[in-house]
Amino acid sequence: MKRLLLFALAAGALAAAEAQEIHGTIRGKYEWQTAEREGRFEVRTARVNLTGTLAEWVDYKAEVDLCDEGKIKMLDAYARLRPLRNFSFTLGQMRVPFTIDAHRSPHLQYFANRSFIAKQVGNVRDVGAAAAYRLPLAGENAGAKPAALVLEAGLFNGSGLTGQKDFWTRSVNFSAKAQLQLPIRALQTDGEKDIRGLNVTLSAQKVKPDGVTVMMLGAGTFLQGPHLHAEVEYLRKTYAHGAFPDVHAVDAFVAWRQPVDLRLLKAVTPLVRCDFMTDHSDGTADEETGRLQIDDCKRLRWTAGVTISLLWKLQTDLRVNFEHYHYSADAAPKVSERDKLVLELVTHF
Repeated sequence: MKRLLLFALAAGALAAAEAQEIHGTIRGKYEWQTAEREGRFEVRTARVNLTGTLAEWVDYKAEVDLCDEGKIKMLDAYARLRPLRNFSFTLGQMRVPFTIDAHRSPHLQYFANRSFIAKQVGNVRDVGAAAAYRLPLAGENAGAKPAALVLEAGLFNGSGLTGQKDFWTRSVNFSAKAQLQLPIRALQTDGEKDIRGLNVTLSAQKVKPDGVTVMMLGAGTFLQGPHLHAEVEYLRKTYAHGAFPDVHAVDAFVAWRQPVDLRLLKAVTPLVRCDFMTDHSDGTADEETGRLQIDDCKRLRWTAGVTISLLWKLQTDLRVNFEHYHYSADAAPKVSERDKLVLELVTHF
């Protein structure tokens, strides 16, 4: 509650600043597990963020989630400098530059539930410093953005979001990400922005959650057209000294957005996803044995659904998904990782 009050006071104090904006995302959902015949309502996200520009080359962001699995969490809190064109330096608490899907905010996700890469394997926020540089490449055409190589890298505590005060270390974690953005053509057609382009992303990250060094390597690509979005991503996670078997994760999906010109319906997006993950450990040792244990067992999941967009300018999406899981015979699935129907309403302002 104290954090919430402080955030509200800070937002009020900054409200008078120029070029400041307040945004938020609310995600409410209902899930029905088909085999167990049990259901639940849940508020999965209640985010509020404040962003602003103090000068042409200084901006900031503060974001809090009032209901992240029932808890209040400060997510982002950083200041960013842009002393040179196409270059930025960020210091504070942030999502580390790594992978494609794990870097998406909830309102930008395509499915009601995140992929295994975004939720378990590559989901990292931390406190540190990061730099980014966008290098324009040859290939600019009239009315089009040029191809570009975007480089991001950062050093981070490894303390997570809540362990900063008494955390001291002789080593730091790092994360690096490179994106090749091939020519994009943006036109205004039928009330929608027609965006076409190809993105190729390579990333690497080192973390040390509990005395065991963990390296992650990721590679992915997506094609964005006027209606089609097709994406595939692979991530490999290795543990020092063979403390745990290598983890492999794959996320692949296709979405097709079809605009609709009706009063209460603006677009319909059918989509399908296949994601896979081998046995996974978050890198935290068991208190009794001192060994890394399986936190998430090996599984394959198929997700099919449709997203119904209700507004143009302010995002209001109704997501309907069905998830089908495949486990090995000796696996012990978690309560929330079973076949289910998901109905989710997402609003972003």
